Amino acid sequence: MSKPIQQLVDELPTSNLTVSMLNALDFVAPGEWQNTVGFVNTIKTVTGETDEDLIQQIGERAIYLFNDKSQGYQTALWLYQTVDGADKALGAAALANKIGENIPLLGFLNSLTPKPDKAQTIDLTLKLVAEVVAFCQINGIPGDSIGDFVGSLGEYGSESLIRMVALVCVDGLIPLGPDFINKALSGISQMNPQDLNQNQTFQSIKNTIPGSGDAGKLDFIGNSFQSVSGWMSGLVNSHNLTPQKVIGNLQSFTQIADDKLDYLAAFLDVATNYYEHTGTQTLVRRLIERAVAEI
Repeated sequence: MSKPIQQLVDELPTSNLTVSMLNALDFVAPGEWQNTVGFVNTIKTVTGETDEDLIQQIGERAIYLFNDKSQGYQTALWLYQTVDGADKALGAAALANKIGENIPLLGFLNSLTPKPDKAQTIDLTLKLVAEVVAFCQINGIPGDSIGDFVGSLGEYGSESLIRMVALVCVDGLIPLGPDFINKALSGISQMNPQDLNQNQTFQSIKNTIPGSGDAGKLDFIGNSFQSVSGWMSGLVNSHNLTPQKVIGNLQSFTQIADDKLDYLAAFLDVATNYYEHTGTQTLVRRLIERAVAEI
């Protein structure tokens, strides 16, 4: 990794567009996510510990575990970072001075290109697969353990839950509409390995996806999404989620008309990195919990 884990956690932003977006999605999981940043502060928050010597020991053990390449922590973090895509610098730089303001998107529409449904479906399903594989890496279980992942979803909370909420709302409902689950399942069933190979994210993470050859990896992607579709459907139905309802809550930091949803999806794609942000928080939480158990 280019930076130590403690530095990555210390550098997590306390306020930016990603944080604003996740806070706006709190209505789906009220009070679940707090934007805990800072390595020492996270240790204190997760453990409730105040003894400085013990905090130091926990931190050192967590860093040791992360640096141990026989563990899956570095791969998990890399997955969270990679599936957020390579276009973030543009959005972040252009909008840095807009933090805290109500952002009208009209000025940015000319520079944004909405993705066709096929590309959006690939992005959605690859983010889900990254979640499955990262979960397996963090927990030291085989990377194709879809059943273990689905079973764990009922226990998801905090940053892990808000990440899945954002996946459903921001990468599912807004760009693909209220029938995004069936649309994505249909899209995957009609894809071929060549479609995947044209996707930059797939090219980046393909070696971590279980399956024999690109066809096997495509099958794993489809099986993963199918397996989680029941959980996603339950989330949508239990909160009566619609694109309009999600957008109504995002109005706290952005303004856009209902007929520009594809542009809103493109805007959020380039201007936020919720997978990397919350993924880093999930990873360090698991490291701390394991460190506490081992010292």
